Amino acid sequence: MRLTAPRINPLAEADIAPDLLALLGPRFKAMPVLNIFRTLAHAPKAFKRFMAWGGYILSDANSLSARDRELVILRTGFNWRSGYEWAQHVRIGLDCGLTESEIELIKAGPGAPEWQASDRALLQATDELTSDAFISDTTWAALADYSEKQRMDLVMTVAQYTQVSMMLNTFGVQLDEDLTLDPDLSDTGAA
Repeated sequence: MRLTAPRINPLAEADIAPDLLALLGPRFKAMPVLNIFRTLAHAPKAFKRFMAWGGYILSDANSLSARDRELVILRTGFNWRSGYEWAQHVRIGLDCGLTESEIELIKAGPGAPEWQASDRALLQATDELTSDAFISDTTWAALADYSEKQRMDLVMTVAQYTQVSMMLNTFGVQLDEDLTLDPDLSDTGAA
């Protein structure tokens, strides 16, 4: 985590407009409102658009498999040192077919020899996007088994979770009570 306290305090659930709570949908009804949503609720118009775009990325409309999508999201969150993003998506990744050893291996990146070629290509593309905002010709060619739409969704997924990581890190969104910070994403010098 970059910050040990929020810069923008999350709203109490009772202070969030009902129309914003309704945007959370059935997936989030069975749990307390997450700190990311309680923080973004300070900007209602942005929150509404964020939920629409994020909803696309996390839906079946995204042509990446759920496992591939989570592989990319976790690498993006790790690259941006977003402890909140990582912690939330570890459990989602496990639900989508990633193993605990694969999740740990995501931290090592595309150079780890254990990866299959397709996973390596996704991780390499993610690293290039998070370092240079561009996928090289070599990596684009390594993604040849993915459709044009899947490659577009790859870029859009990394872009969305780059934005999310920037907001989480900068706003100081703290972990929800049921999450644990990965020690590899602990920043000891944060304010």
